[in-house]
This record gives sequence, C-alpha cells and structure tokens, in this order.
Amino acid sequence: MSSKSAKSRIASANSIRVGDCLKELRKIPDASVDLVFADPPYNLQLGGDLLRPNNTRVDGVDDAWDKFTDFAAYDKFCHEWLGECRRVLKPDGALWVIGSYHNIFRLGVAIQDLGFWVQNDVIWRKVNPMPNFRGKRFTNAHETLIWAGQNRKSRVTFNYESLKASNDDLQMRSDWLFPICSGPERLKDDGGRKAHPTQKPEALLHRILIGCTNPGDVVLDPFFGTGTTGAVAKRLGRRFIGIERDPDYARAAEERIARVQPISPTAGETLPSKRTEPRVPFGTIIELGILEPGQKLFDLRRKVRAEVKADGTLTHAGNQASIHRLGALVQGKAACNGWTYWHFEAEGKLRPIDLLREEAKRQLGLNKRPFVEAAE
Repeated sequence: MSSKSAKSRIASANSIRVGDCLKELRKIPDASVDLVFADPPYNLQLGGDLLRPNNTRVDGVDDAWDKFTDFAAYDKFCHEWLGECRRVLKPDGALWVIGSYHNIFRLGVAIQDLGFWVQNDVIWRKVNPMPNFRGKRFTNAHETLIWAGQNRKSRVTFNYESLKASNDDLQMRSDWLFPICSGPERLKDDGGRKAHPTQKPEALLHRILIGCTNPGDVVLDPFFGTGTTGAVAKRLGRRFIGIERDPDYARAAEERIARVQPISPTAGETLPSKRTEPRVPFGTIIELGILEPGQKLFDLRRKVRAEVKADGTLTHAGNQASIHRLGALVQGKAACNGWTYWHFEAEGKLRPIDLLREEAKRQLGLNKRPFVEAAE
C-alpha cells in the first residue's frame, strides 16, 4: 500500500458520515475495511400501534427508515448495501449482520448470492426480552447474527484463544446470553424517551470485536445509529467508520463516543492463535543452544528416553527421526505432536519442550505483537 493510500485510509477512520448509506459507502475505497458490523432496518411491516395490556403504547420501531413498499424493494436495498460492503472489505475481511425473524433470512440469501462465505450464525438470547403483548405468538427472545468472510477463501480474523479464555477455557459457543440495552447505557433524548429504538448492548459488540478484529483494525458500521459500534471500537483500540442518515442519531453518537476513554494499548491485545504464531522448527532450538546435542528427552512418565542429535532429530532404540515422527513411532500411533509429547528436565522436574519455543522466539525477536493505536 502506498503512503498516500495509507494516509487516506487513516483519515477516513474514526469518523461519522451523515448521509444515505449507499452514497456514503460508494465513497469508501476498495479493500480498506477489516470488519463490517451491520444492524440494518428490520422491515417489521407493523400494522398499527402495539399496546401493552394496560393500553399504554409500546415505544417500538415505527420510524420511516424501517418502512419499505414491499419485499422486493427491501431485497434490492439489501443487495446494494451488502454489495458495497463486500467491495470495501479486504480479501480477508469479515461481515457481521444482525436481524430478527422479519429480515434475517432475506439477508442470508443476499449474503450468499453476493459471494460472501458464511462462517457461523450466532443466536443472541436476550436475558430480558420484551413480552409478546398480543399473546398470539412466542416471545421474541432472540436475534440472529450471521458472520461471513468476504469470499470463500478469506482467512478471517478469529481470536479463538481469547474467546476460549474468556469462557473459562471452554470453546465459545454460538449462543450468546446478553441483556437488551437498558439502564444507564440506554441513551435518552431531552424528553426522557429512547434516543434510538434498537440500540444494541455494548457487551454484544465487545465480544464481536475482541473475537474478530485486532487492535488498529478498521470497523465499518453502515447503520451507525447512536454509535454503539464506534464506542466499543474506540475503547478497544480499533478504528471505526460510521454512516448514519439521521442527524439527531449521529449527534448523539458523536457526543457518546467523545466520552469514551480508550483502554491502554496492552490491555487491548488478544491472545495469539497458535496457528498464526511464527513457526520455530525444533532444529532452531538446537542451533540457538537452548538444547544441546546429546541431551535426553522423556515422555511425561519417563518410560521413554530419547537423545537429541545435532541435526535436530531424536534417537531411541535404534530409530532416528523428527520429534513428531519418533513420538508417533514409540507410541504406535499414526501421528504425534512432539512439542507436547517430549519433555526436558529442569530443576528435577519435567517440562514440555514446547516451552523452549518461547525462548527461541524471544531470542529471534518474534514474540512481540505490534499494536497500532487508534487515531483520535
């Protein structure tokens, strides 16, 4: 990327663009965005007011931006904005879209038609959903999110280790339990009413941005509303671009984001995936003198002992092979992760040789992850 285009990308980030989403999307350069989070109009097709049992009116979505003449008009709109989002995404970028039963299936068709590649759907299960006041259907207690790569070959960011660690070392599931936005987090207008009818909780965006972006990434929200995406992005050290057609919503978002204090750069880092860590061959451990030729390695129970050779192989009972192949051979298995099978002795205790890779990375200068601080 040229310095001119890099400056253009940075200048476009951490900004709120007031205007029609399609017109504003067309101004964004190709392949300049890392992640899109979109909370598009639901197209609820509501008929008349929704009343509580005590005959008070429910403050729901009845704004002009949620009204379309028919499904064909809504589908056309979705294909257009999703197509622009795909254009501005980097080849390894990703899209997150949220919706209800009114629109999520139509969005899913458009997403696949345009060439995105679906990674997962996620269910946001609401702790405190709004009751079904008409009593003729189940309570709408969830919304659905679709996570998709820009194309089938996209190597999307997925901070698996961080999400697993945050979930008590259990693999993160695709059903998420969060309360709806309420209390102090819910923005109010001067009259004490909701500033926006569908404000999303920051906890939801926090999980998405921690799981699927890295510090310094550019996050685009084409339906910015009152700025939840921007607020969370700023706090976590990500850049953001927000598009919002309503000046009042945009003003509320700007004031809200101005109050956000970013966390420290180190606090925003995520656990690196083992698949993306720099590769350090076992031979490098020998070359750097971290292990010496002739040193003995053991399995965890000390039943198997092998000798380290100068060429980075191991020998045991007349067999000489790599740490992986010899580990598989002595166990009678087809494959083995030698980094976790073989152990070295230190201070009378056995430790996996995998620990030695960290020392090798330190000596090679490979264990420092750069952090790009978000521009003000």
